[in-house]
Amino acid sequence: MQTTFTIATKGPGLYEFTPDVLRWTTGQGDGLLTLFIRHTSASLLVMENADPEVQTDLTNDLHRLVPPTTDPAMAHLTHTYEGPDDMPAHIKAALLPVSLSIPVADGRPCLGTWQGIFVVEHRTAPHRREIAAHFAG
Repeated sequence: MQTTFTIATKGPGLYEFTPDVLRWTTGQGDGLLTLFIRHTSASLLVMENADPEVQTDLTNDLHRLVPPTTDPAMAHLTHTYEGPDDMPAHIKAALLPVSLSIPVADGRPCLGTWQGIFVVEHRTAPHRREIAAHFAG
């Protein structure tokens, strides 16, 4: 069973789509869910979904770790013609996962109490991110 989730983003941050995944897996029994983001400047992550400060702090720390090319610390980058956030977005996507494997039991992903599934947007402009999903039961 396969589908594609499309997630609209509005700039850097975490965008939860756990409810979309739950709707899709409901009634599917046991198996393995694989998610893969079809982009090189965004990532996937299982992260806490209870306190939005976790998501804010993660976004801010990623920005501190890999600032835009306008930051003097990033003067060594050569891929700059798509904007100051482009190459840093590729670096962040290389550091974070672009695919996830999640066990499913009785049609529900085996997530912990406070875990959610997120797209991590690394670009400043809005995007429509596609996540290919495959369920094998």
